[in-house]
Amino acid sequence: MITNTFRKAIVGTVFFCAHIPGTLVAGECSYKTYTWNTHTRSAVDYHRVEKPYAELEPYEVDAATGCTVCEQDQIEINLSELPPFKICRVFAEPLRRVLRRLIDSGAPIEQVTGYRVGMTRGNADADGNRTQFSNHSFGIALDINSEQNGLYDHCIQYGFSCRLIMGGLWRPGEDGRSLTANGETVNALKALGFKWGGEIAGRQKDFMHFSPTGY
Repeated sequence: MITNTFRKAIVGTVFFCAHIPGTLVAGECSYKTYTWNTHTRSAVDYHRVEKPYAELEPYEVDAATGCTVCEQDQIEINLSELPPFKICRVFAEPLRRVLRRLIDSGAPIEQVTGYRVGMTRGNADADGNRTQFSNHSFGIALDINSEQNGLYDHCIQYGFSCRLIMGGLWRPGEDGRSLTANGETVNALKALGFKWGGEIAGRQKDFMHFSPTGY
């Protein structure tokens, strides 16, 4: 779901990045990608794609936002306190303003990862390869302070049974960089229309992660 704040940001910009399959869109699309293999638990098939926008397939476009996997649709966010990162142009300016406000208020945001293309979701094929792009691939997801906000599985509800599989330990109350449901950063990003991966349903909790769906 996209909030009114994002709807206002989208008006006048989405047409520069959205591709409707079957229509002609001027310009070229390029991106680097890989596939996650569930058998080897590793990234495989690194390669670069270059094609006209008019040849984008539906799986290369996020239907809800119009953001694509194309590098050309991404805007680099430069804040002096953070390493640069990229996000889909639809969300770039509202997100930049919110992060600026959070940092100025003292929120301990030290690292953000946005656009990163890879087939890491969806059912695996016969060879164990994932078949869908992640939300990061469209530039509509971001990870904050990954070293203090890990991704856990076996984690329907956070507790001792949860197993850390990526990032660092989540220590709410002990480390101010660990995000919490009632914290300033989570609430500010929720107000923009992002959901927090620490509250998603299922066997995983992704405490670093934000996207329109939470996944």
